[in-house]
Amino acid sequence: MIARRRLLAVAGGTAAAAVAPGAFAGADEPLDIAYINARVWTGAGPDTRTDAIGIKGDRIAAIGADAVRARTGKRTQVVDLDGAFVTPGFIDAHVHFVKAATMLSQPSLRDAENPREFIARIAAAAKALPKGQWLEGGNWDQDRWGGEMPNRSWIDPVTPDTPVAVIRYDLHMLLLNSLALRLAGIDRNTPDVPGGVIERDARGEPTGIIKDAAKDLVLRAIGEPTPDQIDAVTREGIAVALSKGVTQVHPTELESISFDSTRRLRAAGETGLRFRHYLPLKDWEAQVDLIAREGRGDDWVQWGGCKVVFDGSLGSRTARFYEPYADDPTTRGIIVTDPADLRRWMEGADKAGLQVTAHAIGDEANDIVLDTIAAVAAANGPRDRRFRVEHVQHMKPHALPRFAQQDIIASVQPYHAIDDGRWAVRRIGEERLKTSFAYGSLVRSGAHVCMGSDWPVAPIDPLTGLDAAVNRETLDGKNPHGWHPEQRITLAQAMRGYTREGAYAGFNETRLGLIAPGLLADLAVWDSDFFAIDSHSLTKIKALRTIVGGIQRFG
Repeated sequence: MIARRRLLAVAGGTAAAAVAPGAFAGADEPLDIAYINARVWTGAGPDTRTDAIGIKGDRIAAIGADAVRARTGKRTQVVDLDGAFVTPGFIDAHVHFVKAATMLSQPSLRDAENPREFIARIAAAAKALPKGQWLEGGNWDQDRWGGEMPNRSWIDPVTPDTPVAVIRYDLHMLLLNSLALRLAGIDRNTPDVPGGVIERDARGEPTGIIKDAAKDLVLRAIGEPTPDQIDAVTREGIAVALSKGVTQVHPTELESISFDSTRRLRAAGETGLRFRHYLPLKDWEAQVDLIAREGRGDDWVQWGGCKVVFDGSLGSRTARFYEPYADDPTTRGIIVTDPADLRRWMEGADKAGLQVTAHAIGDEANDIVLDTIAAVAAANGPRDRRFRVEHVQHMKPHALPRFAQQDIIASVQPYHAIDDGRWAVRRIGEERLKTSFAYGSLVRSGAHVCMGSDWPVAPIDPLTGLDAAVNRETLDGKNPHGWHPEQRITLAQAMRGYTREGAYAGFNETRLGLIAPGLLADLAVWDSDFFAIDSHSLTKIKALRTIVGGIQRFG
């Protein structure tokens, strides 16, 4: 519990204790901006409030009406918020940024209610494309129509000249038509891919379903857009995030596309939205070389972390469990990364001073990752390493206390619980679900729990995450009193997961995550007080302004 005590010592019992006065330039000069007549939740405690915020440069210089008034000069811009609610800017600790931003303009299949509608949408999208151009996008969900898997034979008749590679909403599974399979070089003779699945029918022919590591065969065939196209998409994603009160994101991807794009944008000026990147663990040595040349970035674009995917997803039946899937007893899921590679890469990166996070969803996957982290920490000795595990969805009861005991950050996405909760019982049965999406148990254990969206798997809007964490009502409306309600958390606990814990998870707790003098002026202004309304109305709240580094970037 060393790290938990350290965070409390840094943040203190009041917002003003977070950073010592005078800790930044201009601490005694007149304010640039004074936000007054506000209802401010500072994030320093469940009920810590104030009513005014003063900004100097990119920092918070004063809080409270008296302190702000004392620093208000002739040139101070005074903004009356007319009683609006203010929080620290939200930190989304898990996104696939360029992928999500790209999908904003691609066809969506997420709410296709049956195979007929699914096929019709693909046909319409293909018709709108030039001949030969790849049809991507998707976010399809076969569980909306009872679980029957789509097949290339469904879409071949309506896409004869259009290669199709549409992704399931969990990002672990693609559906290809026959033309796309040919272009990717996938046929009955294509060998299985380590850490991936090429689904085949009874005759050994590919069905069009491609899972996890096997997706690389397809992505190589599709190719990449130009840097200018990628940067334009990144700017669109930034605008969307800011419109939702998000001020920092943590891209956790297996490629460098978001990293390269934000570095290009940063070279041209401020990005408006803050980024902390987690780059592929297998390439950790290249990141060490980059840090030796350039450092770890700045408050706009940071690096110094690594990400690895250890197993797949529940929806694709590739998350790794001890027992077989209830609806497919032939499989327990897959291991995407060889455990020996996991240990070797993780130990090397950790020894070099990099932060490491691992995707783990199934109960066996979580145990293997936790065991590996313990072995690496023992081998490399004590330091402030802040290992993370992404998703932490399904665990055996013995694994829950290990996060606090081993000082590991649980990086969770609450929306997954109310989404997967519609059909998860079909995959693994009721017994295993008792310790699934166990946010309440993790928070009560004293573990660090940061929160995010996994955008585009779920909306980047943090209010949907707060709603999911607090109410746990599944999207199908069948659990009005909460799905496994014992795992609900309070609104203040959920907001902490999106603010202070998000900052801590990225080594930014002395700069972000609180409204306190000396910290960066990252704020979100809302039209309603989160704590003054029924929690079921959280998703109806609108962001009025988003301020990053003292500058209003939205509203």
